[in-house]
Amino acid sequence: MKILVIGDVLSKTGRLALRNGLPALKDRLGVDLCTANVENGAGMFGVTRKVVDEIRESGVDLMTSGNHIWDKREGVSLLDECQDMIRPANYPPGVPGKGWRVVDVGPVKVGVINLQGRTFMPDIDCPFRTADRVLSEIDPGVRVIVVDLHAEATSEKLAMAYYLDGRVSVLAGSHTHVPTADERIFPGGMAYQTDVGMAGPFNSVIGVRPEQVIERFVKGVNVRFQVGGDTPVIQGLLADIDENTGKARNVERIHEPVTEGGGI
Repeated sequence: MKILVIGDVLSKTGRLALRNGLPALKDRLGVDLCTANVENGAGMFGVTRKVVDEIRESGVDLMTSGNHIWDKREGVSLLDECQDMIRPANYPPGVPGKGWRVVDVGPVKVGVINLQGRTFMPDIDCPFRTADRVLSEIDPGVRVIVVDLHAEATSEKLAMAYYLDGRVSVLAGSHTHVPTADERIFPGGMAYQTDVGMAGPFNSVIGVRPEQVIERFVKGVNVRFQVGGDTPVIQGLLADIDENTGKARNVERIHEPVTEGGGI
């Protein structure tokens, strides 16, 4: 089974990259399940119904998210409504949505868990203890489990990798919009990458117009950020998982430029 985990989908540029490039990419790679983090889908902050529909129609099977999923009221209401969108499971009880789902991929059931780190991030419930709880709630017959860990600190993501190795199939980090070059399979059979990057403009500063970010750094004043740059890309992780054991056979870092005409 091949699973494609796409990083943060950044605003219109990221959505267009998915629409123009994802169907052909999935076909070429033989993808069975595709997830993407959509917390930046609408103008970099949160989602709307139109954005969710657009991402779904591009070929994303299940949408994960992070701290920005709460930025638009319409998006928050969609968390309870959309069965194919989840939010980090370690938000306290009482918030909308679910932190994990089990989806059918042909005859195989796949668990997808969303977690959020706490280092340099909102101080919510412990993602490590939450991972233990969620794994105890998932039917043990579900062998293939994918985790999107939305976190800032590489140390927190790596610590989670060692903590979950042997218990999940894939741990993919998201949030920074910059892919890391450390894709690997851990001793227990877990495919891993500290950050899988984004779907958005490659020639940018984490998706923002470079001149605006430079101005903020140089002058030390607030600057309204806008999505900018060019060369739309789809970045992510492709894992080949043994559906009987839940262990990874191969892992590959994905970086696919998407042309304006829709080709890859």
